[in-house]
Amino acid sequence: MKKKQSKPKANLHPKNKHQGRYDLKQLAQCCKELAPFVKVNEHGDESIDFFNPTAVKFLNTALLKHFYNIDYWDIPENYLCPPIPGRADYIHYAAQLLGESNYGNIPTGNSVKCLDVGVGANCIYPIIGNTEYGWSFIGADIDEKAIENAKEIVNKNSSLKGCIELKHQTNSKDFFYGVLKKEECVDITICNPPFHSSAKEANAGTQRKINNLKGKDNQEIIKNFSGQHNELWCDGGENRFVRNMVKESKKFGSSCFWFTSLVSKQSNLKSIYKTLENENVVEVKTIPMGQGNKMSRIVAWTFLTPAQQKEWRESKWKK
Repeated sequence: MKKKQSKPKANLHPKNKHQGRYDLKQLAQCCKELAPFVKVNEHGDESIDFFNPTAVKFLNTALLKHFYNIDYWDIPENYLCPPIPGRADYIHYAAQLLGESNYGNIPTGNSVKCLDVGVGANCIYPIIGNTEYGWSFIGADIDEKAIENAKEIVNKNSSLKGCIELKHQTNSKDFFYGVLKKEECVDITICNPPFHSSAKEANAGTQRKINNLKGKDNQEIIKNFSGQHNELWCDGGENRFVRNMVKESKKFGSSCFWFTSLVSKQSNLKSIYKTLENENVVEVKTIPMGQGNKMSRIVAWTFLTPAQQKEWRESKWKK
């Protein structure tokens, strides 16, 4: 197994549009509902209360409208509201990964297909990937309500119609079965797996974040930012989730160039690498990402031999 690990990075990807501070005055012009939540903080800077889920939702609405021309975006109550800069980073690193496999040229356009495993109600990855690179997407999720909401987002934005296909994954233990048709190929898969291994652990993790940032116990904030259980936790947590995905991906080894997943916890890498080795992957890459003080990484793997990769490039990406 060929394994490559890049050096850690502390900043957003150079192509990420969300460098530096938010221009909240400009964003409030894109989304008038955001304006009442913009206040001057104790440092004399305009900001919002990031512990107010309504304020965060309207911030996302404004970011998507301003940077990605998305006219309609909404999520149901108590669903995760994702940080858009971090989600954009994953897409840009995924594009960079494809480019590195294509002589430095990032494949673009709707002939490039990406599978988002766990697309969620927010549909963020397909929105950014389609807007930035013109990719088409399959978005799959075990939560039927999330899929219906994502469909509404797509249907209410003309730029996304016909570019994003959303599928309800009816078997919670499957990743690709029931989603990819026989002989259907995708160029890359992406996934933001549930981090925690139980509801108790998820709540404790949220509480620690709040205590660190606010210095006080706040059960209401936990309730507001809880998310749906499948967004936050699963049996075995991120470690088992990714290892199971690796095992199933082998059955689809010739149907995808790069499989990828976020891995938030560095201590999970050893067992994930071991599983990748056991499944006889051809190549593994680990791509570090950093947003402020938070470090994460993408683990990518392929079952394609160099000859198969060459054939893929020439038949699917050559223009």
